[in-house]
Amino acid sequence: MKYYYDLHIHSCLSPCGDTDMTPNNIVNMAKLLGLDVIALTDHNTSLNCKAVIEAGEKIDITVIPGMELTTSEDIHAVCLFPTLEKAINWNEYVDKKRIKIKNKPEIYGRQVIMNSADEEIGEIEELLLPSSNIGIYEAYAKVKEFGGICYPAHIDRDSLSIISVLGEIDEYCGFKTAELADKKKEFELKKLHPILNNMKIITNSDAHYLENMREAENFFELDSLSAQSVINFLDS
Repeated sequence: MKYYYDLHIHSCLSPCGDTDMTPNNIVNMAKLLGLDVIALTDHNTSLNCKAVIEAGEKIDITVIPGMELTTSEDIHAVCLFPTLEKAINWNEYVDKKRIKIKNKPEIYGRQVIMNSADEEIGEIEELLLPSSNIGIYEAYAKVKEFGGICYPAHIDRDSLSIISVLGEIDEYCGFKTAELADKKKEFELKKLHPILNNMKIITNSDAHYLENMREAENFFELDSLSAQSVINFLDS
């Protein structure tokens, strides 16, 4: 069966995420766009995943808990987990590994933690954007230890991507999947980087604003839909 996805979405907890990216706004926009499954992937944190999962359950939207990790090389990688518990365990690990400087909300934006009723229940004071000391070569294996999957984000962009920083996707990183921001670039990138011919290529929105979320176009064919089934597919 076809399930339409967007596995890279930010909430208002990301400093660059719009204040309208609340749990209920995200899942209701996903419903309007015809999506079946989304992933919440805030910068270096998973603390809004619980609220978005609960909001999604009310309207039959599957929400995969995740994170957009910034590696020590300033490369973005999407991390996805089959359960909230595993995502929070990963969050605690990353929290000990990331560079901590005080956020300046007037410059970078607030970093708001919400519940499933879109009520503010907290705010992260340290800026979430700086890199961690987790390297890109260890990211896939380390996330696997926590029961999840990791793949390089928006590899077709000119900054904060594995190709823009390293010039290639090294097979020793272990990635099984790679993400594009623009599906039209897939053919060209596969010619330049043959390793992509042996990887699953997915396209996500990396939405920081509701209007950035995309209509249902990209899909998986799975026997059944769950966070675990999606992770199994991407890691096969």
